[in-house]
Amino acid sequence: MSYQVNKKGYYGDFGGAYIPEMLYPNVEELRSQYLSIMQEASFQKEFKDLLRDYVGRPTPLYYAERFSKKYGTKVYLKREDLCHTGAHKVNNTVGQILMAKRLGKDRIIAETGAGQHGVATATVCALMGIKCIVYMGEIDIERQAPNVARMKMLGATVVPAKSGSKTLKDATNEAIRDWINNPVDTHYIIGSVVGPHPYPDMVARFQSVVSEEIKNQLQEKEKRENPDYVVACVGGGSNAAGAFYHYLDIPKVGIIAVEAAGKGIQSGESAATSALGKEGIIHGSKTLLMQSEDGQITEPYSISAGLDYPGVGPMHANLFRSGRGEFISITDDDAMKAGAQLAKLEGIIPAIESSHALAIFEERKFKPDEVIVVNLSGRGDKDLSTYIDYFNL
Repeated sequence: MSYQVNKKGYYGDFGGAYIPEMLYPNVEELRSQYLSIMQEASFQKEFKDLLRDYVGRPTPLYYAERFSKKYGTKVYLKREDLCHTGAHKVNNTVGQILMAKRLGKDRIIAETGAGQHGVATATVCALMGIKCIVYMGEIDIERQAPNVARMKMLGATVVPAKSGSKTLKDATNEAIRDWINNPVDTHYIIGSVVGPHPYPDMVARFQSVVSEEIKNQLQEKEKRENPDYVVACVGGGSNAAGAFYHYLDIPKVGIIAVEAAGKGIQSGESAATSALGKEGIIHGSKTLLMQSEDGQITEPYSISAGLDYPGVGPMHANLFRSGRGEFISITDDDAMKAGAQLAKLEGIIPAIESSHALAIFEERKFKPDEVIVVNLSGRGDKDLSTYIDYFNL
């Protein structure tokens, strides 16, 4: 059994393209061409050159010696926080802007939660001289002010989503409406492994550079390509998809996905989709989704703006349903403590999203000789005001 997408755009029971008729031409244009475009030698060369010279890849695989000693195991951090723009998001936006150019699009839209995808989109649009509109929840605009300023400096128009919870879900709704209204000249750069097929697969392929590098770097450091476990936080799940990609079909590599429990899984203020979700349709794909008894999407909550999404990408829904992935939910408090601890032990301030992944070591024990790779998906600059408020710094 493979955990990759099948020809119809499904991961097991999850995925597909559930879209309004108005969007069908856009999605079909992309679906029919994305693989052939990605496989072109000129595309691959341009993509790899930009990842190397502009993004700063490969990112280091860092042995966290003091952190490892504390938890009695071998922990490596994949340093996606060192990418240009401060997170893994730029791997995907570089790929998608090259895709948009080849499809003849001259206007880009995007949604963003924590702002990292918005910044990464605005960055590549500035690089290529293409118009950029970013939709962002009104609440996220307030709590991620530095990233909003960065997007504006890069020339993007930031449009607040004022409906619903005024967070990522609502920003995505607004972006989809825009795309329906501007089908010919616009490419929608989705920031995670969500949305209608082919987006989950396309984004995962662009992010798969992460696990490709991990394999090469572990071979050099440990004389083996495969860790015992690879760990990543999951909201929609693009950093996790990238870290897991080349290990999906290698059963001896454990996959650990870490979700945001917020104030507790059963508190009513959580984003732990695997624990709380059931099958449903959101933003064009069938997946696990937090919803009420009558199928209304319930509002997610996390202290981390990048993890408060009510669903999860179909790849991850299948990893959970099939048992291939181990899913752990981490509260706000435990994530914040883990972030502060990494800062003191290793001199690295992580994004709060990544702090969720680091927090599992308090409850999940590993053997001394096991090799654990944690994807450090972003840096904590954008979250300093949240850290300040939480710790009274």
